[in-house]
Amino acid sequence: MQCKVTLLDGSDYTLSVEKRAKGHVLFDKVCDHLNLLEKDYFGITYRDIENQKNWLDPSKELKKQIRTGPWNFSFNVKFYPPDPSQLTEDITRYYLCLQLRDDVVSGRLPCSFATHTVLGSYTVQSELGDYDPEELGSDYISELRFAPNQTKELEEKVMELHKTYKGMTPAVAEMHFLENAKKLSMYGVDLHHAKDSEGVEIMLGVCASGLLIYRDRLRINRFAWPKILKISYKRNNFYIKIRPGEFEQFESTIGFKLPNHRAAKRLWKVCVEHHTFFRLVSPEAPPKKFLSLGSKFRYSGRTQAQTRRASSQIIRPAPFFERSSSKRYNMSRSLDGGEESHSGLMNVQPLRATQVKSTRTEPADTTPLRQDTKTVKGGVSETRIEKRIVITGDADIDHDEALAQAIKEAKEQHPDMSVTKVVVHKETEITPEEGED
Repeated sequence: MQCKVTLLDGSDYTLSVEKRAKGHVLFDKVCDHLNLLEKDYFGITYRDIENQKNWLDPSKELKKQIRTGPWNFSFNVKFYPPDPSQLTEDITRYYLCLQLRDDVVSGRLPCSFATHTVLGSYTVQSELGDYDPEELGSDYISELRFAPNQTKELEEKVMELHKTYKGMTPAVAEMHFLENAKKLSMYGVDLHHAKDSEGVEIMLGVCASGLLIYRDRLRINRFAWPKILKISYKRNNFYIKIRPGEFEQFESTIGFKLPNHRAAKRLWKVCVEHHTFFRLVSPEAPPKKFLSLGSKFRYSGRTQAQTRRASSQIIRPAPFFERSSSKRYNMSRSLDGGEESHSGLMNVQPLRATQVKSTRTEPADTTPLRQDTKTVKGGVSETRIEKRIVITGDADIDHDEALAQAIKEAKEQHPDMSVTKVVVHKETEITPEEGED
């Protein structure tokens, strides 16, 4: 069957697998395509008939998990490493960065203004490299998206920081990005809607350290994995049995109500997988008894301890890979009057600055020298336009002012686009002075 997997950079990867193939076959093919060896932190998700996100079980057949098409999946980070610096390869950290950028922009990973500034500046350094005033315009990051509600003030602060990173490689920028992101309180938290025993709306968060309880976006309780003796579910109820405290004599059980039975089971499975991955040395074997009660589900992948050992034995040279561009969204009117989401990039080329009898700037032709349109990640249309602008004058020309005016005119012609590159060709024409033959 034909499967379409949306990757972390927003691009789609289409491949064929046998319908009776197990989930790990699809997952392994995607990891091979991405040249990813430290793959145990990642997983594949799909949407069920209720449009709820589910993790693909690598040990079950695909057709038993998704009954009917379309066979659309997403490749995502499943287990967020508490210390990304312990990852062996840059390519693994890069894919983790892509996931976190999406978490930040979507609002799943809330940040303060200061943190948005720091993370945004490292994203710009990773994608654009060193700040170069001759190559980058004054608002060169206005199209990059690194916050849910991006403001001009935030962009200016990001540019200020970015200008101080000269010489920093993309890999180092991504390491700094991860070192800051891992400190955020919602880093790697998988949230689930629930109600407490009094019927109050809450969120249950599963992460590397345990189970978190949120109400009105504030964390009101935390149960570390060592404190939890047992997790279970029955119908749409989810239960955790808590180890008695220092001055307590008996165990206590806390119950939560989930929207339905499937949501309760989904939360239980996520808890089982996170506890196994982060707390155990090796996965537990599934029960072998023929009449065993309860679910037979067990986490079947490697634990963090096992994947760290495997990563330490990677001996291949650092793989080469291309870093993709972040999402760039602008809204403009399409020809049929509807709104069209696209990305606008424009190269303005003032080609000749010639000293002759008069001083003037010829506006760019209405017909571009070159125009390319292509579809990039997320189905967004990206258009690149090249324009020619001629600046002429009979005296010394203030080239900076003339160039600024040329860029201004280009922007006025295409207000929904931004200038990404300017190429200047200067030609000087010497005319004979008066009285000379």
